[in-house]
Amino acid sequence: MEMTSFPAARPEPLGLALGGNPVSFQQAIGVVRRRLRLFLGVSLVVIALVALLTTTAKPRYTAAATLLINQRESDVLHLSAPTTQDPTPPAPETDSSAVDTQAQILTSRALASRVVDQLHLSEDPEFNGALRPPSRLAAFKRMLMPTSGPSDPQLDQLREREGVVDTVLHDLSIKRNGLTYTIDLQFTSYDPVKAARIANTFGQRYLTEGLDAKIDEATNATSWLNSRLNQLRGQVQAADAAVEQYKISHNLLSAEGATLTEQEISNVDTQLATARAQQAEQDARLKTAQSQLAAGSNGGDIGEALNSPVVGSLRAQRAQASAHLADLTSRYGDKHPEVLKAERSLADIDAQIQSEISRDLSNLKAESTVSRTRAASLATSASQTRSTLAGNNQALIRLAELQRDDDAARAIYQGFLDRYKEANAKEGLQTSDARIVSQAKLPTAPTSPNRKLDLFLSLLLGVTAGTLSVLVAELLQRGVSQAAAAETEFRLPSLGEIPALSSTIEGRGARAKRLDPIQYIVDRPASRFAEAFRNLRTGLLSSRTGKRIKVIAVASSLPNEGKTTTAICLARTIALSGTSVVMVDCDLRQRSINRALKLQPSVGLLEVLNGTATLESALIQDEASSAWVLPLTQSAFSPRDVFGSDSMSALLDSLRARFDAVVLDTAPVLAVADTRVLAPRADVVLFIARWRKTSKNAIRSALKALENADTFVAGFALTQVNLHEQARSGDGAAHYYRAYRKYYVD
Repeated sequence: MEMTSFPAARPEPLGLALGGNPVSFQQAIGVVRRRLRLFLGVSLVVIALVALLTTTAKPRYTAAATLLINQRESDVLHLSAPTTQDPTPPAPETDSSAVDTQAQILTSRALASRVVDQLHLSEDPEFNGALRPPSRLAAFKRMLMPTSGPSDPQLDQLREREGVVDTVLHDLSIKRNGLTYTIDLQFTSYDPVKAARIANTFGQRYLTEGLDAKIDEATNATSWLNSRLNQLRGQVQAADAAVEQYKISHNLLSAEGATLTEQEISNVDTQLATARAQQAEQDARLKTAQSQLAAGSNGGDIGEALNSPVVGSLRAQRAQASAHLADLTSRYGDKHPEVLKAERSLADIDAQIQSEISRDLSNLKAESTVSRTRAASLATSASQTRSTLAGNNQALIRLAELQRDDDAARAIYQGFLDRYKEANAKEGLQTSDARIVSQAKLPTAPTSPNRKLDLFLSLLLGVTAGTLSVLVAELLQRGVSQAAAAETEFRLPSLGEIPALSSTIEGRGARAKRLDPIQYIVDRPASRFAEAFRNLRTGLLSSRTGKRIKVIAVASSLPNEGKTTTAICLARTIALSGTSVVMVDCDLRQRSINRALKLQPSVGLLEVLNGTATLESALIQDEASSAWVLPLTQSAFSPRDVFGSDSMSALLDSLRARFDAVVLDTAPVLAVADTRVLAPRADVVLFIARWRKTSKNAIRSALKALENADTFVAGFALTQVNLHEQARSGDGAAHYYRAYRKYYVD
């Protein structure tokens, strides 16, 4: 496909991306201008809602009481780990952890539940939603999700009470003052008197329950220590009796070591060392002999064979027999009977030598086995002797263990005895770990709603919501709004932007929307609308250098993109310039030109192609512009491929010869295959897309289909462009429309 491509422009980066593409500063300004109404509308709605909620909100009052946490040890008895290894009490908790712990106690459900019971808050409609008349939202939820089955009164009462506790905890806040030991206990309510009373009740209840808990803790600790001492006392007595009984039963009043046993162990160790040395020697000799045999030796160089007198005698006999064999061989040759007899004698001597060497190796193995057995026997004797000595000394080890157990039990008993005495002394001296520095006073001014803060938040939320709405609208926009961006994305030149007629006319309002574009281009040839088609004609005629453009096919990806209007207006513009032109309706299914020009032909394009009518009889002249029309009849649809036939080629040749320009109004590319067959027969194809409506995917698919059909697409044009919207966003040339509109007569 021969297509003109343009290099991608480099927008200035702004650090923002929409749909994966970087957005320049100018594009961002254009987005803001284009979506300004949406941004202002969403922002104002959010601001109005927040303002409405603020003005209608019931004022709430906050009362605060201040508590001081005593920085001292809370567990005076240290009952968690009473051991003798750590007899001193643990160090106090760190400052932050102590204060944070008390803050968590103040916000516990147990404390809140007791405050609810003390002040009967379950009977207050402010905290008990069941006592308030149901709101419209609650009634609507109950209608959508009705309860099924009979209700349990006890369970409903429990849920109701837990809901009151949740409400009270929600209105309660605890705040530490910097790094000090003071805590502000704040409670918020619609009634200032109620807020102060609940805050003070929380503080008093916290102090009372803390003191009660410490007294209960001390009482329980004393009782537990007393019972534990009784147990430990029995353990100490049992440990003392076990030590004394063990000494008597093992006769360890003056225990000493066994000297004879130690001497016996020394003698056995000496014999064992000698036996192991002898065993090592025998094993080494045997291993050496085996290594020589494995290396290929016949055994003659083994130490035992060399020292054996029998082997020596046999070797002397072998030497004589070998000499005799050599003498006989030199006399009679290898096959003589005497030579063969001498060879058998020599072989017999060799066999005797090998037999003797084997006996020597067997003797080495036997000696090694005997040495190993003796060493093992001595090792067993040494082990038994050591076991006897260990059994004698085991009694001393067990005695030491019993003595240590006795000492440990006595130390633990003494430690618990000291704790018990301390607990008895401090049982009546318990004090609270905190005190109230200041009672909650009656608040004189509401703390919410905060008008200034709510105003700031409404502005912030409004701007945020407006910005998000603009971003979402831009991300959801699938159409083409900028010709420059489309040139880069589709790599096609932009031949022009065809405005919506109503956007070119100032001050006519709704009446301008009822004007007919194809008639307006004849009535107002000097208008902005007509100038767009003259620019389009100029761009088409110069799109292929060195080739005269006659046949122009107008195509689009989808229906309702202004293709027929563009084809008629383009043809009328060419005709008004004094050039002969014919527009051919090639949309077999819709016959859009017939409806636009209100034609009722009896013969048309298909009749000419079928040969049942002549071209002259089918042509109709457009009286408004002197252009000619080759229409379609009422029954124009044909399942045959008429546009790919030879008759269609012949018809186009005839039209080329008779007219200076031929404009083909085709069917949508993605809807039917007719345009993909017809487009290659045209000199150029004008591809149009509806401004901000036709999706980029549809355009891309249609262009791909035309490319596969080997079609020359001269460029694209955006139709139905709203000049006012375009001027506001700065997307195209309409941004400067006010500067040059004096050149047009609308």
